[in-house]
Amino acid sequence: MHGISHPGHAIRFLITPGNRDAHLTLEQGLAEFLTHLGLEKNASDKTVKSYREDLTQALTFARERLKKSHIDPTDWNTRLLRAFIAWLHEKGYAKTTIARRLAAVRSFGKFLCRQGILTENPAKSLRSPRQDQRLPHFLTLADVKKLLAAPSETDWAGRRDRAILETMYSAGIRVSELVGLDILDADLNDGVVIVRGKGKKERLALLGPPATAAISLWLPDRVALLERLRTETQAVFLNKNGGRLTTRSVGRLLIGHLRTAGLDPRTTPHTIRHSFATHMLDAGADIRGVQELLGHKSLATTQVYTHVTTKRIQQSYQKAHPRS
Repeated sequence: MHGISHPGHAIRFLITPGNRDAHLTLEQGLAEFLTHLGLEKNASDKTVKSYREDLTQALTFARERLKKSHIDPTDWNTRLLRAFIAWLHEKGYAKTTIARRLAAVRSFGKFLCRQGILTENPAKSLRSPRQDQRLPHFLTLADVKKLLAAPSETDWAGRRDRAILETMYSAGIRVSELVGLDILDADLNDGVVIVRGKGKKERLALLGPPATAAISLWLPDRVALLERLRTETQAVFLNKNGGRLTTRSVGRLLIGHLRTAGLDPRTTPHTIRHSFATHMLDAGADIRGVQELLGHKSLATTQVYTHVTTKRIQQSYQKAHPRS
């Protein structure tokens, strides 16, 4: 028995609670777990792909170590998973990657326990590697101003790009959220926009006057482009063929404007989001308010930006204080 064959049908799990006697391989369990993520948890395609890659690697390791063609639930124990984590360290994987692999294995174990296949999660006692604290890269306010001024407003592509950059910086949204914006999501009169973040959760983001002005300037070009191509779409930001822009397209256009502005070409769309958060906290914004605007589930994720501002204060102190 497999997962859903038609949208809207109830999920039919191969694994059922208490079905410990079923002869199940973990490869089959993985397929059901991924279906569960996508259809019950509303995980994005990117998230499901990440879990698939992480857990496929773990199962491949298990098959090679145990010299078996398929892994049974009884094989999936703490000793095996500890060996998998040790192998990742030996292969030189980054700590962040190892932590992600372990998180995937933990989630898979929880799922198997809920379905009655395992009585205890074998990954529960495994500790994630201590992460090296890396402060996010961000642009200074002066650099942001240079970047926002880089697109020319003499053609439709320049007006579109100005609107894109102003929206990302004003709202602090992810590039995936930006390209997912539809016309009905934006209220330019009130300066708010509905964005769909991780897990397809909706939240409100704010648009300042420069962003609403830039979008308003782009919208007539959008209408003209769709009329000329005789096509329709709800997307706010379009490519030359009248289709929705992709995250890669936004990355490519950003590189061109960074070059024009003379800024670090390693800057990414996410750098603009980092810059938004850092500048907000620098200006005295409440950290919980910034957390809401960024769509962070945990306050700890937002707190990394307070380390950025603290570090800058310390640098200023060391330069200016006579007794530093």
